[in-house]
Amino acid sequence: MKIEILFPEFCNLYGDLANMDYLRRCLPQAEFVETSRTAVPLFVSERPALIYLGSMTESAQEKVIRALRPYRQRLLELIEDGAVVLATGNSLEVFGQCIENEDGSKIEGLGIFPTTARRRMFKRYNGLVLGRFEGMKIVGFKSQFSDSVGDVSAYPFIEVIRGRGLYEGCPFEGLKWNNFMGTYLLGPFLVMNPPFTQYLMRLISAEEFALPFQEVAMRAYEDRVREFEDPRRKVHL
Repeated sequence: MKIEILFPEFCNLYGDLANMDYLRRCLPQAEFVETSRTAVPLFVSERPALIYLGSMTESAQEKVIRALRPYRQRLLELIEDGAVVLATGNSLEVFGQCIENEDGSKIEGLGIFPTTARRRMFKRYNGLVLGRFEGMKIVGFKSQFSDSVGDVSAYPFIEVIRGRGLYEGCPFEGLKWNNFMGTYLLGPFLVMNPPFTQYLMRLISAEEFALPFQEVAMRAYEDRVREFEDPRRKVHL
């Protein structure tokens, strides 16, 4: 089993690569392939069990889009065919139509989703999110300068219970198409949500896996769910 981590030299904002550190502990038998920006991605010639892209700075987004653009059709074909892709933080924005700056200029995205990411660099949103996916509670943090807007009704990922969705008023957080899952949520996402991590490992057909520190991880997750459910807990920080 191969798991591809795209552009780790750029995509570790907020410590997002801890998602893959956690998976390494869950799947010690798996081969983790780190693809740099100047290398040809593994997914071009093979079909990894999982393709991962983490958070990055705004300036890195354009570099990542340029690096992926030559392989856009292959990536689209994989997603259409059910390949498992996880994008956390603002990495989901590179899969949209464009990223729009405050001055009106635009950075063309990969065009896989009908979204426009609108940057508001002086209006950072920091907050908590409690949601639901496949019957499990999802928790996470947000710290973002942009919202992904557009006709996203066909791509719901996490149903929002408390907090903010893809944009103000959106009833769900993130984007999902087949087995592509993209979310703004940080934490790191997999570390904060062990039930989802188990779901992900079953999705990639991992025959043998174990959550490291499972008892502690589940207790921390359950405590966080209770905290986020408490109406006295502010969700906008």
